[in-house]
Amino acid sequence: MRIGIVGTTWPYRGGLAAFNERLARQFMAEGHEVEILTFTMQYPDFLFPGKTQYSEAPEPSDLSITRTINSINPFSWFRTARAIRKAGIELVVMKFWIPLMAPCLGTIARLCRRRGIRVVSILDNVIPHEPHFWDRWLIRYFVRSVDRFIAMSESVQRDCKRFLPASRQNQVALTVHPLYDNFGQAVEKAEARAFLGLPQDKTLLLFFGFIRDYKGLDLLMRAYQKAYQENLLLVVAGEFYNNGAQYSELETELKLEGKIAWSTDFIPDDKVRYYFSAADLVVQPYKTATQSGVTQIAYHFERPMLVTNVGGLAEIVPNGKVGYVCEVNEDSVAQAIGHFASLNPQQREAQFRGNIQNEKQKYSWSKMTQLVIGN
Repeated sequence: MRIGIVGTTWPYRGGLAAFNERLARQFMAEGHEVEILTFTMQYPDFLFPGKTQYSEAPEPSDLSITRTINSINPFSWFRTARAIRKAGIELVVMKFWIPLMAPCLGTIARLCRRRGIRVVSILDNVIPHEPHFWDRWLIRYFVRSVDRFIAMSESVQRDCKRFLPASRQNQVALTVHPLYDNFGQAVEKAEARAFLGLPQDKTLLLFFGFIRDYKGLDLLMRAYQKAYQENLLLVVAGEFYNNGAQYSELETELKLEGKIAWSTDFIPDDKVRYYFSAADLVVQPYKTATQSGVTQIAYHFERPMLVTNVGGLAEIVPNGKVGYVCEVNEDSVAQAIGHFASLNPQQREAQFRGNIQNEKQKYSWSKMTQLVIGN
């Protein structure tokens, strides 16, 4: 089958690009031909919260990538749909993650469907973490443009169904987010810590990924202050997508100077494995969530996790088996951190490692591709 993936990939960076590239490689491994149609402009610079949208990595040599979509230029949407048709693409796959992209992606989808090309959307979110009054109109436009949907958490599945008539409720399938296994293999913990300049004798708590308000770093810092012991170190690795000064002020307020290791540049793909290999516990104290790619990186590197009971996080982190599920408050998070810190390495290994290895078997990319292709 000839498959087109419409969305983020190189030269853009981040989780969306990583997902689409890994999905393309899985389709290719199964014998399909894949073209990724990506952006000439993804976001106008004034709307992008980070330092840059672009990757410093070289273009992937094994992927066919065409830059054709300007997210705010309708002429490019028609040009993209025409390119899809001329390429003989039979199935279009789109990630949907933010209502801002609904006019662009929804229009491309409608133009494809008029020519008999099936369109499947893999949903990161339907209702955004940081909503606006215009979201519902945009979401409705997009969901009415697509043949089928794949949600990766029950909360996203429910959100999507709210925008569909009763006759289309069965068009929203549910599966799990596959493992992010494209960041290489783990390295020895001592080697990873030496590479990053982190202490060898501490229990490292890793907060990883773009830093946005809904991800609860402020909650984590308050919990960490309550649970703090000399053997603990919180590592924050990710770029600020909001006002970073508030966390610096909170660090001073809580007297945590020197007790947090900050790495607030974008973490390139070739450095990801070092952070996860160095960590003892991956911490996701989100205030709202659907699912998270960070959990799937943690599974790949076989690291226990602490998550809050929001969205689909608790669905994929069985409490007490592969980590901790906490309530969205600092006391609950602090209690879990304290319990983990009290375990010696052998206890942690016995409590979590085998369960993580068993649980991660659920998250194969072949399950995702089979569901996308469908009937």
